[in-house]
Amino acid sequence: AWAVTEATFSCRRYVAGGQCKSTARLEGKVVIVTGANTGIGKETARDLARRGKVIVACRDVAKAEAAASEIRAETGNQQVLVKKLDLADTKSIREFAEKFLAEEKELHILINNAGVMLCPYSKTADGFEMHLGVNHLGHFLLTFLLLERLKQSAPARIVNVSSLAHHGGRIRFHDLQGEKSYNRGLAYCHSKLANVLFTRELARRLQGKFALNCFSFATGTKVTANALHPGSVSSELVRHSFVMTWLWKIFSFFLKTPWEGAQTSIYCAVAEELESVTGQYFSDCQPAYVSPRARDDETAKKLWSVSCELLRIHWD
Repeated sequence: AWAVTEATFSCRRYVAGGQCKSTARLEGKVVIVTGANTGIGKETARDLARRGKVIVACRDVAKAEAAASEIRAETGNQQVLVKKLDLADTKSIREFAEKFLAEEKELHILINNAGVMLCPYSKTADGFEMHLGVNHLGHFLLTFLLLERLKQSAPARIVNVSSLAHHGGRIRFHDLQGEKSYNRGLAYCHSKLANVLFTRELARRLQGKFALNCFSFATGTKVTANALHPGSVSSELVRHSFVMTWLWKIFSFFLKTPWEGAQTSIYCAVAEELESVTGQYFSDCQPAYVSPRARDDETAKKLWSVSCELLRIHWD
């Protein structure tokens, strides 16, 4: 019985993965976490609320208010504020950014956490395929609109929540919106690859030089951009798939809790040793391997250009 118990604990420790050990405080600093009303976003906001001011940016304001109220009560921090942000609607993204910039003079950490997974084919308010529109283009536009405030507040960090699923992704420029062929599992993978490529190109533009497979150091704007895989987490992300929801329940023992899944996001946001590290991809609070497609600079540059065209923005 002891051996079984020990094996069980060892297995859970392995599943839990890395843990952020940083005790860094964020007094006087401002953090935005998208999709922070549930899952790893909520746990990320909860941790960061123990350190400083957090903006909970969500589509469902009622759920966000409930989450923020819970976090305020637990942490004693009243500076946990809710703002409406629908990443499936560029009008909502622009309204969020406009209000934020009018109300907040600084922004030190932007965590692009929100996402959709395994959606049946559907489009955003602007006609983008839902995975691409929410997971990539929505955060691309949000980052663009807030970047000058991040630069003014530097040192600052941009944290993009990607996934191990990026290994299965391809950027299909001939069918970016999935109108010719669509598989919802692959659509998710494509969008997560876009997250890593966006991070790579953003870091290059902000810092001038970097590498994804080894540390490099910021010499430019003092704004870093890193991506991460949170792990396989027991969360609402699989709600669009009955099969995945069923499998998630059966194998819940082998999934990370939302708190465990949030650790790498928190690490990328606050760890002192990452202050000047940029263009990196993390998993379990340490650098992780990225697919060859995620290291393709030409694809990253083309995706950047196409994204700007789709969003009708000019981003040098």
